[in-house]
Order: sequence, then C-alpha cells, then structure tokens
Amino acid sequence: DVQLVESGGGSVQAGGSLRLSCAASGYTQTRNCMGWFRQAPGKEREEVAGIYFGGGSTYYAASVKGRFTISQDYAKGTVYLQMSRLKVEDAAMYYCAAARPGGYCDISREADFAYWGQGTQVTVS
Repeated sequence: DVQLVESGGGSVQAGGSLRLSCAASGYTQTRNCMGWFRQAPGKEREEVAGIYFGGGSTYYAASVKGRFTISQDYAKGTVYLQMSRLKVEDAAMYYCAAARPGGYCDISREADFAYWGQGTQVTVS
C-alpha cells in the first residue's frame, strides 16, 4: 500500500525558510500526482503545491507562488516543498498527498488525491 511520511516542519520567524520532505513508499518509480496541502485551525484544507511525480508539471496556489517551490527526487521517491519568505498566515499542519497510481490525475484537484501522510506542523511567528 502507498505510504507517505512527511518531515521538516518546525518553528520559524516570519521571513524565514523551511524545507518539507515527503518520502513515498509502496509505489515508487511510477509517474503520479503528488501534492502538498495545509490546514490551519478553523480553516479548510487547501492545496499549496502539486507536482507530477516523474514528470515536470507543477501547480502553486496563488498565495504561495514565488515563495514556495515543489520539487522531486525520483530516484529516492521523495517530494520536497521549499518554503521561503514565510508569513504568519503560512502557519498550518502540512500534509503530503498522492493520487492513486495508474490512473489519470490532475495535480491541482484535491479530489484526485487518495493517500495522505500524517502531517508536519509549521509554525511561523
């Protein structure tokens, strides 16, 4: 089964940077949609970035475009989210997600993501 394990969260001051990692197992070496989502208390979950794992397509939410970068290491089965110029409003639980492999997926459509990690907390003060 597909498993996703996030790491890299923590506390940072506004203007700082963090890099999140998501290690995928169970289906590596397969092209698929992967994404980073976040949810702050009292707010709906939103996708901040998506990538076609094994390809080149990326997606960014308007709120993070130019500050966040999603990337992949295909050989390691890992997706990263480099977050720069962090703002207080970026604070949230960040989740890595993956679509069901083998089918069509849209990197910007939350409904296509079937597997989720446990989340990693990002605090910005």
